[in-house]
Amino acid sequence: MKDIRLNVALLRRKVPNLTSAARSVGLRPATVSNLCTGKIPVGRAEVRTLVTLASLAECSLDELIIRGEKVDMIETGIKTLDLFAPLAKGGTVGLVARPGMGQLVILAELFHRLRKENYMTVLLKPEEEHEEVEDITEYADSLPETIDVAYQVIAGTSPDKNIIFAADRSHVLTGEIFDLQERLQQVGMDSVTTLLVDLKGEVVDEELPYGPLETLLQLDADLAARQLFPAVNPIYSTSSVLEGLHLDQTHQQIQQRAQKLLRRYRELRAVVNVKGIDSIPRVETITYKRGELLEAYLTQPFYVAEAFTGQKGETVALQDTIKDVRKIIDGSLDSKESGELRYIGSVV
Repeated sequence: MKDIRLNVALLRRKVPNLTSAARSVGLRPATVSNLCTGKIPVGRAEVRTLVTLASLAECSLDELIIRGEKVDMIETGIKTLDLFAPLAKGGTVGLVARPGMGQLVILAELFHRLRKENYMTVLLKPEEEHEEVEDITEYADSLPETIDVAYQVIAGTSPDKNIIFAADRSHVLTGEIFDLQERLQQVGMDSVTTLLVDLKGEVVDEELPYGPLETLLQLDADLAARQLFPAVNPIYSTSSVLEGLHLDQTHQQIQQRAQKLLRRYRELRAVVNVKGIDSIPRVETITYKRGELLEAYLTQPFYVAEAFTGQKGETVALQDTIKDVRKIIDGSLDSKESGELRYIGSVV
């Protein structure tokens, strides 16, 4: 059952206001979101849920469920993204964060990195004025001011050209983004990966803020407060790529083991912060230590932030990330201090 997934593009096209639609028929928006991103495998979904989604989309179950089709990932060289929430090529990626948590820095960094991989970067200007957006415009190849202009720019590009398109949630709420995606599909532009941000930070309080997504990047307030950037939550961020349609078995195993370690570390950290390290059993101190090392390792210097941090940006190949994380989990780096792994590239 690992080779099946939801047809997220179809859901996005047929049911643009999926949050309200799902709730109106008794489905939890969070459940629908997790099915779309792959956090809940389709094979484990209730039949009633799938039938209801098919009814909402006015399609058959065969149309709703895609079998055996490969989902490619975009390898970014950003450790925490590639390991826990790979970007689905040609899919829609949503960043969930409040202002000041670094979502625009992640967007700028992705633009910077992918331009080097011959991607065309397109940033749709938000409807309202946001000064912080000016910091990322230099990394965009095109800055259309309207959806129609964005369509002309993208549709006028070769269908073989990979494109990263970014927009604010204000365009999602109007339905314009879904209309744009449908128009682009009609002219054969299937290589457009869409990145959605929320400059107002309202998405944090909603269960399905962007509609169906292939990749969800949930930023973590605690990580941001402790200056552990990119502050992507490794437990709640997820991607349809993780369904097993692309990832090799080693990647899946390490990703799952890392999440298990970090979950327990967070539980222990809450106790240690109040009662001290001596308050937890000796055997748990090993888990705590390794979780602390892994959390530090998942930080990373960004190229777009070099002028502010004084640190050179780092790119880490996915296979190196997997090797490093395995070393941390298995205890090979127990002699290290967390400060030694903070804001480095690879340990390999």
